Amino acid sequence: MDYGKVAFIGGGNMARALVGGMLAAGYEPGHVLISDPVAENRDSLANEFPGAIVSDSNAEVVREAECVVLAVKPQILSAVCKPLAAAVQQTRPLIISVAAGVRSNDIDSWLGGELSVVRVMPNQPALLRLGVSGMYANDKTSKQQRRAANNIVSTTGPVVTVASEDDIDTVTAVSGTGPAYFYLLVDMLVNVAVELGLDHESALALVLETARGAGEMAEQSGESMDTLIARVRSPGGTTAAAFDHLDAHGFRDIFSAAVIAARDRAVDLADQAHENSQD
Repeated sequence: MDYGKVAFIGGGNMARALVGGMLAAGYEPGHVLISDPVAENRDSLANEFPGAIVSDSNAEVVREAECVVLAVKPQILSAVCKPLAAAVQQTRPLIISVAAGVRSNDIDSWLGGELSVVRVMPNQPALLRLGVSGMYANDKTSKQQRRAANNIVSTTGPVVTVASEDDIDTVTAVSGTGPAYFYLLVDMLVNVAVELGLDHESALALVLETARGAGEMAEQSGESMDTLIARVRSPGGTTAAAFDHLDAHGFRDIFSAAVIAARDRAVDLADQAHENSQD
């Protein structure tokens, strides 16, 4: 799956997840280049990924790479990209951005234009190689580059390709934010179980294993969620009582509105990144 040299701008959690996944999948360590401005972070990266090239210079690693992964905070992405435009225009690498809420056209513009840009929205479980990522590629990205991006990102979990960049905002609201929804549900179930008399350790074990098993059932059964719910929800039973209460209080509408609010915030952040870059 080796795609030549891949440079990571930023050595934070998502970069570490991708580098770890790539090396575990057989990528040549010497083909991985990572830049980070903090000496302590560079020492940690060098220890964690022996053989990878770690530098304090973004421009240095970019000049060597066939692919550049932008893994910095979205608020500073413009400031990071603009000084790299000259080097990028010479080498014309594939650009992969994992920065949330920054559109491909803006990234392309900051780097000088006419580049192959892929936007990726991963999620937190990528740190355990159990993530899922949404991916959008602009129209300048070749089939080979799309495959390369998919190969790199899929080392942390499955990749879902979307045809429209607007869909990345929905991906952000569903799977990017999604782990937090499940953490909240776990926390609520554990807390109410403790209130009802269970000890915390038992409650947490019950909830986590239930979540794990339900996920496997949803994936492996091939049945719709309504069918799976119906198999648990016996008429007049305990599940029916719980769902009747949720429906009476508009839980589905509340949750749908929350996800839409997350999507709308992703759109707002992209608009702000664009406007700020024009200053």
